[in-house]
Formats: sequence, C-alpha cells, structure tokens
Amino acid sequence: MKHVFANVGINLAGVSDDVMLESYVLEAHRPHTIEKLAANWLKYELRGEEDLLGKGAKKLSFSKISVENAADFASERVFIVSCLNRLFKKALSDDAKLEKIYRDIEMPLSDVLFKMEQNGVLIDTKLLDQQTVQLNAQAQKLEEKAFEAAGEKFKLSSPKQLGEILFDKMGVVLDGAKPKKTVSGNYSTSEEVLSELAENYPLAKIALEYRTITKLVTTYTEKLPKMVDPKDGRVHTTFEQAVAVTGRLSSTNPNLQNIPIRTEEGRKVREAFIAAPGCKLISADYSQIELRIMAHLSADKRLVEAFKNNEDIHRATAAEVFGKEKDKVTPNDRRIAKVINFGLMYGMSPFGLAKNLGIGRDEAKNYINKFFARFPGVHEYMDSTRALADRQGYVETTFGRRLWLPEIHAGGARRAAAERAAINAPMQGTAADLIKLSMIAVQKWIEEKGLKSKLILQIHDELIMEVPEDEVDLVKENLPKIMDSVTELHVPLIAEVGVGDNWEAAH
Repeated sequence: MKHVFANVGINLAGVSDDVMLESYVLEAHRPHTIEKLAANWLKYELRGEEDLLGKGAKKLSFSKISVENAADFASERVFIVSCLNRLFKKALSDDAKLEKIYRDIEMPLSDVLFKMEQNGVLIDTKLLDQQTVQLNAQAQKLEEKAFEAAGEKFKLSSPKQLGEILFDKMGVVLDGAKPKKTVSGNYSTSEEVLSELAENYPLAKIALEYRTITKLVTTYTEKLPKMVDPKDGRVHTTFEQAVAVTGRLSSTNPNLQNIPIRTEEGRKVREAFIAAPGCKLISADYSQIELRIMAHLSADKRLVEAFKNNEDIHRATAAEVFGKEKDKVTPNDRRIAKVINFGLMYGMSPFGLAKNLGIGRDEAKNYINKFFARFPGVHEYMDSTRALADRQGYVETTFGRRLWLPEIHAGGARRAAAERAAINAPMQGTAADLIKLSMIAVQKWIEEKGLKSKLILQIHDELIMEVPEDEVDLVKENLPKIMDSVTELHVPLIAEVGVGDNWEAAH
C-alpha cells in the first residue's frame, strides 16, 4: 500500500499497527491472509476477490465494478481488520516478549524494507546477456556429454526421460535396488537422488550440473534484465516479512536470497549487481553467526571461550575432538570438525555425518560422542530444547520470538524432523532477529547523519549498501560497529566488511 501512495507522490504516515505482522508474531506457522485470519480468529467467512471479480479469462478489474459493490467489499475488509487488530493487540499485550518483537523489530523493520524496495539495485544487463550466452553454451556441452553417457539422445531437462534412461536402460540402483516410482508413475530424479548417484554414475553428475546451469539462466541471467524498471534501470525486489516461520526474510520478484554462491557461475551473477556511478557497494555480514548463537544459547564454557579468544572455531573444535594441540590440527581434522559443527546445528545423526564425510557410521558416532564429551553444554542444551519443545509445542529465539513446531507430537520421521527443527530454529531465528535489528539501527544512523548512502539488499546474514565515494570511509568504519553492538551475547558479534564496484567484489 505504501508503494501505491509513493508512486503518486504521497508519503503514507501514521501507521500504528499491521494486522499481518501481528498475526505473524503470534503464529508464524499459520497463514496470514485476511480471509484465513477472519476464519481462524473470528469464525467469519470473508468474501475473497474472486467472489467480486470472478476468475480466469472472465476476471474483471476493479474499474469494471460498481462503486457500491467495491465500497461494500472494501468496508467489510476494513471492519474485519479493525476486529482482528483489537484481538491481536490484546494477545500481544499479554506476552511482553512477543509485544517487544512486534513493536521493536517487525513494525520498525517494515519502514526500512519499504525504503529498500524503493531504492532497488542497479543491474548490468549487458553482463547478464553475456553470461546467458556462456551458460547456454555450457548447457549444450553438458547435453552432449549426457547423450554420450546414455548412449542415445534424450531430453535432459525432462525428469521422466532422465529417470527412464538411468533406471530402466542403464539399470542404475539406489541402495541396492531399483527405486520405486512416485505417484505420478515416474522415477524420482530429485537433487537428493542425483547427488547420491553422482559419485558412481557420470550421467547423474552431468544432470545435476545441467540443472544448476539452466536454473541460473531461467531464474537470473535471462530473467533479471526483464525485471529492470525502465524509470531508473534498477531491479526492485519485494521483501517478504511474514513468510518464514523462523523469522527470516525472503524476497520475491526476483528472489535474490537463493543465488548459488558455491559455484563460480553463481558468483558471477553477483557481479551484475553494480554500484551507481560515483558510488561503491559495501557488504557486511556476520561471521559464523549461527555457531556464535549456539555458543550463546548453550553457554558451553569451551565454546564460549574459543569465540571470546577469537580462535578459528573449526580448528578449536578439531583440537578438542581429536585431542591435539591446535597447531597440530591437520586440514582434514579441521574439515571433519567443520562438518560436525554445522551438522549438529541441524540435528545431523551419525548416519548423516557418516554419509557427509564418507566414513563408517560407528566412526561418525565416535566423532559425535567425542564432541559432546568436550562440549557438554551443547549436549545439555540440545536435550533440554527437545524436551521443552515436546512440553510446550514451540521454542524461542534469544529475543523471545516464538517458533512453533506443529509436528513435534507426530510420529516417526515427522517428529524427528520437528526435533531437528527445535534445535536449529532458535539459532536461525536469533540470527534473523539480529540482522533485522541491524537493518533498523543502520537506517536510523543513515537518517541521523543525513547520509546519501542507501541500504539496498539483505541476503541472509548480509547487508549490502550503495555508498557515495565520499561516504565510503565513514560507512566502512561504522557499519560493523553498529551491527556488532545491536545486542550483547555471551560471545562477541563480528561483522566483516568489504567494498567493491559490484556485489561479488564487495563480498
């Protein structure tokens, strides 16, 4: 709504509440459309747009609806919003922590996101066009390699045809047997299935690479130039504030949160996000934020001390697990420790760790046991968190955001997944709260100093600013200080800063 008014030169001010954000803070795991809220909270069936405008080819625009019908439709919604707001305000006032999340984080953040969406980011369309040509050439070469591996031509982009080639013609087996077909009657060729096969079957590896390349083309290099606003040459993404149950932000049209950064091709896409003339891009992201939050939540003495002493946390973990002096830790020791550190945050089992490291399950279990023996606070935190989730149906972030786990009392795999989420959600959710607090603090600093610098993007734990060259030194010095000081944990927060002419160079 703010964008609608802004487009005609009106600044919408005086907004005191947002029913969608109230609902999100109270019940992040449930839908937040006004129709669903009316049904869930008021037991009222609210007419949808389809009831007024129709659907499909016969759908009308609002300009074709009589003023009386449009007024009835709008006034009913205004009344429902008013009723919901009264309910939600009461529910939030009954929980001081949730009200603080709403008042101090989500509401101020909505203004910051509006400004960021208005700012947009400058795109080098010529570079993206060049990348499209290069990526399409790579995809064609991969197709030829796939035909050679299969012994015939087929449509590599077709999961059905790929499955038939792999499992019927080539006789590939998964866990010692031909996989069962899905409800659609086709073999699954999901990323998980292909990743498992890739080590032993070249065609599976080729198919994975092909999908990565073609997705970059269709989602970014080919699509982004079409999304540039001709008025300013910039792309204006929409930040979704009330979607992820952990509190994380997402973005749509385009989705900039999922640009792959582990491949050279993915990183090249970020080179097309450029600074305006006379400006630089500055990127700042929290270093090892979820591991730091694990140390804070668990209050494990060894883990906390390692971060306080600014140690290489993976090397420190390896030294503890393998019983070595830190200077005796090998690169392979550190690699194993890194997998253990991140794996435990996501509730990785001995089976998962064994598969990830390519070792036996007993060896993996031994690594995990050694980790918990050296970091008992982490083990106690995980046990108590699972028990808490089972008892109350949710867990919380450091700031009190409530993270609901609807399947915690389910059986089998669903419960196991909910228990893993119970461990990870407080870390992801706390990281989300931290970056939101940083965005609010940075925007406030920009306005107080009267700077021309702009916040333009937020990607996971990273903030990206477009900064005039005469403000670069000031922003580079103060941005990490602001981010590091938004709250106090048992361990220090560290934001690392980079400067460049494009996003990749600044990261």
